[in-house]
Amino acid sequence: MKALLQSVSRCEICKPHLSHGIRPVVQASQSSRIVIIGQAPGLKVHQSGIPWDDASGDLLRQWLHVNKTQFYDPEYFALMPMAFCYPGKGSNGDLPPRKECAPQWHDVLLQQMPNVALTLLVGQYAQQHYLKGDKGNLTCRVNHFKNYLPDYFPLPHPSPRNRFWFSKNPWFQQSVLPALTTRIDSILNA
Repeated sequence: MKALLQSVSRCEICKPHLSHGIRPVVQASQSSRIVIIGQAPGLKVHQSGIPWDDASGDLLRQWLHVNKTQFYDPEYFALMPMAFCYPGKGSNGDLPPRKECAPQWHDVLLQQMPNVALTLLVGQYAQQHYLKGDKGNLTCRVNHFKNYLPDYFPLPHPSPRNRFWFSKNPWFQQSVLPALTTRIDSILNA
């Protein structure tokens, strides 16, 4: 795994498309129990090199009921975005994740993690990639999260930009988050 992560850190397949330069951000261990697949690092994460080191990460940790020490322990959590480098800014926020990363790296990384009990699919890009053939949209997938267990747990992106989605879908906090917390606790305490 160490050699594989070093290869990821030297990856340059998207270099010509990344105006801010390359800085792959990933965390994983052969002992990881939970994989969190998001979209791509934002500018703050690109600058720090620490996955989920922003307001979205703060909210995600609240959802999971874990502290930073637990979250950044690769024995517990593997943190793999759909694209490992910051894609740059678009007219309505960050650009979508580059499409080269996941096919290049996800399968080989996941093969090195035999103890994974759950994969959180955070946002539409991760869900579209991993739930191929599923015709639902993000709201439908999150609302029917039980259909994807025990392997996957679809979640909305915890971005502050999604406040409208959270206010429009109060069932998320009422029924999905308690189920998520219970599942995370059972895996971490096993």
